[in-house]
Amino acid sequence: MLSSLYRCDLSVFQLYSTAGAGKNLTTLGIFGAATNKVICSSPLCPAYRKEVVGMVDDRVCKKCPPQRLSRFQEECHKYRTLVIKGVRVFDLAVLAPLMQDPTLDLKVIHLVRDPRAVASSRIKSRHGLIRESLQVVRSRDPRIHRMPFLDAGHKLGAKKEGGGGSDYHALGAMEVICSSMAKTLQTALHPPDWLQGNYMAVRYEDLVVEPIKTLRQVYGFVNLAVSPEMEKFTLNMTSGPGYSSKPFVVSARNATQALSAWRTALSYQQIKQVEEYCHQPMALLGYERVDSPEEVRDLSRTLLRKPRL
Repeated sequence: MLSSLYRCDLSVFQLYSTAGAGKNLTTLGIFGAATNKVICSSPLCPAYRKEVVGMVDDRVCKKCPPQRLSRFQEECHKYRTLVIKGVRVFDLAVLAPLMQDPTLDLKVIHLVRDPRAVASSRIKSRHGLIRESLQVVRSRDPRIHRMPFLDAGHKLGAKKEGGGGSDYHALGAMEVICSSMAKTLQTALHPPDWLQGNYMAVRYEDLVVEPIKTLRQVYGFVNLAVSPEMEKFTLNMTSGPGYSSKPFVVSARNATQALSAWRTALSYQQIKQVEEYCHQPMALLGYERVDSPEEVRDLSRTLLRKPRL
C-alpha cells in the first residue's frame, strides 16, 4: 500500500473499502479528510489556501465538496515531496524494499515520546482506543511477555474516571509498543546499508522545549527550507495557554504542562509498570526512571537526559 501511495496511486484504497463502495470512494473518505489541510484547501476545496500555514476547522472541512480520487492524484503528482504519517509501524524492516527502491528517496522521521506520557495519553483516550489497544495486546509475542504488576480490575486510584479493564489493556499495549520501539532503535544504532542516512529520531520533548531548533533539524534532514510562517506556527503551537484534557484534540499547548502531565495523571504503580515494559527504549532515548512517588511529584526535577542516538 505504501509503495502505491508514495507514487500517488490512490486506487489502492479501493482494496480496503467496503464491498461495492470502492468505485464511489472520494477525497472525503480518506486521510482524515475533516482535519486534512491538503484535502480542505484549494484547488480541492475553496475553504483554505494551502500556502497559508495554520490549522483547519473540521466543521468547515466537512462541508468541502467530494472529489474523485483521480483528481487528488493529479494534484499529488505536482509535488516533489510527499509526507505520509504512519501511526503504528511495528517493524522498520517492512520499509526496507521502499528505501532500497531507486525511484524513491524515502526517509523516516520517527517521532518518539516518553512511554509514560504515551501510556497516560492512551488511558485518557481509553474509550477511543480500547479496540486498538486490544488488537495491539493480541499481537504480543508470548516470548517477550512480562507478568504485569496490575490486574485487569485496576483503576486510576480513587478517581471516578478510572477505566478498569480498559486502563489495564492500555498499559498492556505499552509492552508491545515498547518492544517494537526497542527493536527499531537498536536497528537505528547499528543501521544496515538501506537505513544509513535515512532515519531520524525526534523526541517530542525536544520539539516542545526547543521548537525552532528541532524544526530546523527535521527540515534540514529532508533537505527542505523552513519558512518564517512555519516557524511562527510551531512556536505558537508549543506556547499555548494550557494543556487540554480532551483526547484526540490538536491545539496550542503549554510546553511545561504537556511534558509533566503524566506525572500527576498516573499512579506510581502504573508508572513502574510502564518502566518495566519500556526500560530499554527509555534508556536509549534518555528518559530517566523514577525511584519513589516523591520523585515523580517533584516537577522541578527533569527526567530527560541526552539520548544515545
